[in-house]
Amino acid sequence: MASCSVLISAVLGTLMAVGLARYRFPGKRLFLGVSYLPLIVPDIAIAVATLVFLAAVGFPLSLWTIIAAHVVFCLAYIAIVVSTRLADLDRNLEEAALDLGATPIQAFMQVLLPQLTPGIISGCLLAFVLSMDDFLIASFTAGAGATTLPMEIFSRIRTGVRPDINALSVILISASALLAFVAEYLRYKSEAKPQ
Repeated sequence: MASCSVLISAVLGTLMAVGLARYRFPGKRLFLGVSYLPLIVPDIAIAVATLVFLAAVGFPLSLWTIIAAHVVFCLAYIAIVVSTRLADLDRNLEEAALDLGATPIQAFMQVLLPQLTPGIISGCLLAFVLSMDDFLIASFTAGAGATTLPMEIFSRIRTGVRPDINALSVILISASALLAFVAEYLRYKSEAKPQ
């Protein structure tokens, strides 16, 4: 569920960051302010607002509503990380590609996207951790039979801590430590490369 949410958020968040950085349109400032609201609004408020919206439009709660709510939640995190990466890039490279005959889509795919990849990956990792860890939004938007890992852990821990929860905790901590180690190793290797 978190992976699906992050993949959708990665595409939409990258396009949103590029669109906000590169284009001018009416209401841009308002859209920018509204798009970053999930960063500052508490999770409980997002969860209640999402539930009220889904009830108002008559959309039945399911696994897809959890994914949609998490996409909205994660979108801002990916967009802000990608936009900070985008601010450091030289726009002349895109213009040079366009001058050499590339279409705007080719310039985006072959010039801009490879440069944005570290920011996209960073945003995706942040969004994945936040989405996987989220309990409130998932519990408010889950339908019958739809459950996430935090919801399952919460339902099992109410009856007492069992060995399977302990084992799961060890696996999650080990996987997180391994990812952090790999990320630091790759960062060290990239900094050690001769320029």
